[in-house]
Amino acid sequence: QLQLMESGGGLVQPGGSLRLSCAASPLTLDYHPVGWFRQAPGKDREEVSCISGSTGFANYADSVKGRFTISRDSAKSTVDLQMDSLKPEDTAVYYCASLMECTDVLHWSVNFWGQGTQVTVSS
Repeated sequence: QLQLMESGGGLVQPGGSLRLSCAASPLTLDYHPVGWFRQAPGKDREEVSCISGSTGFANYADSVKGRFTISRDSAKSTVDLQMDSLKPEDTAVYYCASLMECTDVLHWSVNFWGQGTQVTVSS
């Protein structure tokens, strides 16, 4: 079983940036499709971004396109989510997950979930 752990959440002012990282054990995330999701209070969990296992294909929700960037850090074996120009509506618990596949349709099948990390955007 793969255990995923997110890090990098916190409190940031509107317009600021945060970088989330997702690591796994006992295996690494290398060649695994990985997705980021978020859940705001009172709302359903939603897809944010995903990256494929080998081709580098990435997909983003419209609400974060141009502001968020998903990438792999091969040295650390993590999948990172760089979040820029943050807005109060980005406030949520962010989860990473290993996926069956990263597709261009925002509906991904999840193998394993992380525990989540809180991101709060507020002045």
